[in-house]
Amino acid sequence: MQDLDNLPVCGDCFSFNSIFNSLTDNELDILNFEKGCNFYKRGNIIYQERNRIAGIYCVNKGIIKLYKTGIDGREQIVKFAQKGDIIGYRSILSQELACTTAKAIEDSVLCFVPAGLFMRLIHENNDFSMQVMRLSLKELGEANKFILNIAQKTVRERLAEVLILLMDTFSLDEDNYLKVSLTREEIANIVGTATESVIRLLSEFKADKYIEVNGRRIKIINPAALKKLGSIK
Repeated sequence: MQDLDNLPVCGDCFSFNSIFNSLTDNELDILNFEKGCNFYKRGNIIYQERNRIAGIYCVNKGIIKLYKTGIDGREQIVKFAQKGDIIGYRSILSQELACTTAKAIEDSVLCFVPAGLFMRLIHENNDFSMQVMRLSLKELGEANKFILNIAQKTVRERLAEVLILLMDTFSLDEDNYLKVSLTREEIANIVGTATESVIRLLSEFKADKYIEVNGRRIKIINPAALKKLGSIK
């Protein structure tokens, strides 16, 4: 982790639906002045579960995975964050220890906003406060959906849904490969199953002509079939 010589400008993230696009020009100037930004290499931990954090992080570049660790030490990935997304804000709002661990899965740049400034913006800017509330409710809805899927969908159905989720979140390149590279273990940690099950099911999906696999890279061939299998409307 190292300081950057040239700090990213907050406005550069606004086209990526950043919640900070509701700030006034004066608030934006304060944010740019008080924030700090750091570079994280792939594999670096930004913050750890059950630790206290002193502010929120905004992703300027790269992909961050957020996960919880079970009693057996196994990860359960709950979310990915990319350019324009903020992480760590729930712990600041609730004044609790971090409920997840944040780890870079590719080289990333994150800006750090002190908790005091973040809370001051919430108190003084109603539009910003509403943005934060909507984000909280959106993530709560996603968590409820995940619980329902675990209870009612088979592993095969959940994997199909996860592949579509990754396609919608990160999009596809010109050759229809997912623009995110995940290990089989990471995919299993999203689905909520054993790595061996994911390896077997990916082979079945390949045989069914739903996808192609090239190392970590996954090519989506038949998204319509995956949506039907995952019961995605």
